[in-house]
Amino acid sequence: MSKAVPTLDDVARMAGVSTATVSRCLNEPGKVVEATRDKVMQAVEALGYTPNFAARVMAAKRSFTVGAIVPTMENAIFARGLQAFQETLHAKGYTLLVASSAYKPEIEEEQIRALVARGADGLLLIGHERDAGIYDYLERQSVPALVAWAYDPAGRVPSIGFDNRAAMRAVAEEVLGCGHRRLGMISGICAGNDRAQLRLDGARAAMAAAGIDPDDLAFVETAYTIEAGAAAFDRIMRRSPRATAVICGNDVLAVGALQAAHKLGLTVPGDVSLTGFDDMELSRIVTPSLTTVAVPHREMGQAAAEEVMRMVEGKSAGESRLLETEVIRRASLG
Repeated sequence: MSKAVPTLDDVARMAGVSTATVSRCLNEPGKVVEATRDKVMQAVEALGYTPNFAARVMAAKRSFTVGAIVPTMENAIFARGLQAFQETLHAKGYTLLVASSAYKPEIEEEQIRALVARGADGLLLIGHERDAGIYDYLERQSVPALVAWAYDPAGRVPSIGFDNRAAMRAVAEEVLGCGHRRLGMISGICAGNDRAQLRLDGARAAMAAAGIDPDDLAFVETAYTIEAGAAAFDRIMRRSPRATAVICGNDVLAVGALQAAHKLGLTVPGDVSLTGFDDMELSRIVTPSLTTVAVPHREMGQAAAEEVMRMVEGKSAGESRLLETEVIRRASLG
């Protein structure tokens, strides 16, 4: 004879609490005191109870699932922000589904449609630049979307992020303030990537303000990998006159440039200065440590999750929020 499936009532009886308290522990654990939560979760584990997800969806008319589509999971660029995003959702009983588009718009569109088809209540997207038809589709499906890692209050959907152009302009101004006049830049592919394009615009704006022709920037677009960063740095160093400072679109590219500099017998910052962007852990442990732009990844992830949930629950039409970045001066710039 098969064993009866444990119910919510069984958990409540074993824990000595009401079924409403059990529901709160499972759906909004942050609202329950720790001692009560511990009793309930011990009962859940002892009984092997699994919440009836289908019943919950039907009752709330929501799946309590949020989708996030990031351009890559091959490095840690998005890791800290996504971790905070997931933690904040989990505290309110939501589940996160993550997909990667490999920086390909057609894959991102497939993933958006797949997540909507699987009942995602809302979506987190990276950057604003995509076909307008995708935003039209999300509006027709009544699925709210929020953009992070970028900020544009005039965008089709709200954004919680930072000003990529201003952030890169600030680090370029730091480089120019050290007396450098021949600059190189290693960037991700700008087509379809508004973050990369805005960072390029920021570097050129700093040059123009300093009286340097922005067209003199030794610019290379490449994939976001250490190997690609190294190859791009090698190309820039072969140009004449040679750049005395190379600004990189992120820390991954900068680490590749640093490796290439060592192989070419160049000292950093003696022969050439380098800067990154993102302030990943990597930027602190390489030698020399990287001057970079600190991005508030965790604050952004938490705020994005909170706003997505407010949108899903009908408490907000979607509010944009600008977060501050900071240039972190380290040994790679001189």
